[in-house]
Amino acid sequence: MSVRLQVVVNPSAGGGRAAAVLPAVERALRQAGHDVVSTPTASLLHADELVDDALRDERVVVAMGGDGLVGRVAAAVGSGGGLMAVVPGGRGNDFCRAVGVPCEPLDAVPLVSTGEERRIDLGVVSSEDGDVPFLGIASIGFDSEVQERVLRTRLRLGSHVYTYGALATVATWRHATFDVVVDGEPSTVHGWSVAVSNSGRYGGGMRLAPDASVEDGLLDVVTTAATSRLRFLRSFPKVFEGTHVHDPSVTVRTARQVRLEADRPFRVFADGDPVGRLPCTVSVRRAAVRMLLPPAPSPLPPDVRLGTPPV
Repeated sequence: MSVRLQVVVNPSAGGGRAAAVLPAVERALRQAGHDVVSTPTASLLHADELVDDALRDERVVVAMGGDGLVGRVAAAVGSGGGLMAVVPGGRGNDFCRAVGVPCEPLDAVPLVSTGEERRIDLGVVSSEDGDVPFLGIASIGFDSEVQERVLRTRLRLGSHVYTYGALATVATWRHATFDVVVDGEPSTVHGWSVAVSNSGRYGGGMRLAPDASVEDGLLDVVTTAATSRLRFLRSFPKVFEGTHVHDPSVTVRTARQVRLEADRPFRVFADGDPVGRLPCTVSVRRAAVRMLLPPAPSPLPPDVRLGTPPV
């Protein structure tokens, strides 16, 4: 079936990867019978305008870029009541990993034609900087400093840039104290980080919250308490499998709203971008976005969920 499409592309995503593969993506979409208009974004604000134009023209919006662009487009499409698809073009493409969209752009193109319409939750970071929606994980602490380093680096490492950032940050990290209020219940965490997850993945494939779902109306709150640098480094590889949650220093809870503060300033990062400053509140908008995706997997029974420690 022919569909009218508006491809909103960040040409600089993935170090220029999105721009390089765009002609092949356009060709594949047209060969599938679709009416395709492509427009590069000049900024995230410009992306909002492009989405508004597309919805007025009754087009399905295809977000092509990194997680930051995909999250921004998702928020605009959700607000306008439209429908969207995703073709990955960034370095990490963590949202695609979380929902089963292939990370190679041309492999993802068929989902524009065959994808199942699913309703996806959005997280929202609210601070003095305003309300900023996100799809992935909002985090503070060690994660913030890693992201700051990633933004500054000029190394061309692809998705491995996040692993580089984490390993380089360990040497200078000093533990922070975080005040965390989960659905009205306060607690204090001294240690590495606090992350509030919608999709469960970040950093180019890290499964920080392995049981998180973008369709359950809940956020997974992952806190990592103080440990030695050596212990942290030894457990770090486990985050790629999601088994780090078995470490006694890691706690995972679910929530609908989380209030965050810390004993020193941190920028809040989500989907690879700074989205606010402390103090902030993180909440969830359930079923906020209509999206063409692979069929949803069947929920795992509680006794085989990755977040359940082995007996």
